[in-house]
Amino acid sequence: MNRRLVSTLFVFVPFAAHVLSAQTSSTTPPGPPAQTIEARVARLATLLNLTTAQQTQAVSIFTAEQTALADVRTAMETARTALNTAVQKNDVASITAQAAQIGALTTRQVEAQAKAQAAFYAILTADQQTKYNELRSGGFGFGPGPGRGGPR
Repeated sequence: MNRRLVSTLFVFVPFAAHVLSAQTSSTTPPGPPAQTIEARVARLATLLNLTTAQQTQAVSIFTAEQTALADVRTAMETARTALNTAVQKNDVASITAQAAQIGALTTRQVEAQAKAQAAFYAILTADQQTKYNELRSGGFGFGPGPGRGGPR
């Protein structure tokens, strides 16, 4: 049991660190997107025993997600800069407009991430889905849980 726990933690700690760093004020993932996706899929392949076909599908799913998020990140940076300028000028109308823009962009970000997770979940077998659900509920950065706004 202890050996399995240590093995599991060895895999989870780097992933949790990656997820936590992605949840900082910057939404840009560390490293080149392709490298980040490959590492993510490799971790999931190990944890869920993904087939080669599933790994290929996962790379495609997460690449599409990153493409969608790249546009959001660029627009978010622009909106935050405009918001900062509006604050400095005490331009209440612009503050309201930029806040609404940031809200809409946040919605797009959450939507892109959730759609990717749904698409990934759909390619899993029932056993893999069960294990994935256990990982997600374990608080290792795989999805909603305590402190991440999701129901328990």
